[in-house]
Amino acid sequence: MSYPALAARTAVVTGAASGMGAATARLLAADGARVALFARRTDRLDALAAELTAAGGQVLAVTADVTDQESVDAAAKAVHDAYGRVDLVVNNAGVMLPNPLDEGRLDEWTRMIDTNLTGALRVIRAFTPDLTAAAADGRTADLVNVSSIASHVLFPNYAVYGATKAALTQLSAALRTELGPRDVRVSTIEPGLTDTELGGHIDNTELREQLGGMFTAIPALTAEDIADLIAYTVSRRRHVNLRQSIILPTRQA
Repeated sequence: MSYPALAARTAVVTGAASGMGAATARLLAADGARVALFARRTDRLDALAAELTAAGGQVLAVTADVTDQESVDAAAKAVHDAYGRVDLVVNNAGVMLPNPLDEGRLDEWTRMIDTNLTGALRVIRAFTPDLTAAAADGRTADLVNVSSIASHVLFPNYAVYGATKAALTQLSAALRTELGPRDVRVSTIEPGLTDTELGGHIDNTELREQLGGMFTAIPALTAEDIADLIAYTVSRRRHVNLRQSIILPTRQA
């Protein structure tokens, strides 16, 4: 679908090197938004930026690690220097590392918390002044946090991942009480089974095969399905906030 209302927007998309982030960046750029791409993998960002620029898009590749405050600060400065004020932020960077809790994988827990929750907070901190200023000027301003169905549905061995996503969903709800009265929309997107690189981080053979079995049994969502929902959400009239959207494959309960 096409969303002409996005043509005047300036967006930041985190986790833009692949999957839902890359698909969202493609759709926003195709609809005329200026898009800053945030991710750690410079080569992937540069390739995507070249692709989108060749297609006529306005894009800026910014190497950024959301788990590092200095990196986020430098990335925000690069965006401001190039584009000025941002009015659309898509917090998509995330990692999923399931394992039984009694294995005590503190390194994995820390990585998920730092990326999925604290990383999102760092990005929110960097761009909330932009969003509130844009809204005060009468423009549409959006913060979109990509959470997960795991924030509601319990999966064995995914306890910490689910907890980080539940925290992100709760954070979004609380932020609506602070930013909504200032005309900044806060939306949460909660995908179910989606075909991205996320499962490729799993080092537990049994859990990796279990996830693979789900993909065999259920026709999964694509990254483009999520991007389309995000674009639809942020293209509504500015007084309309699609506050929380759960998107599942039809066969997923």
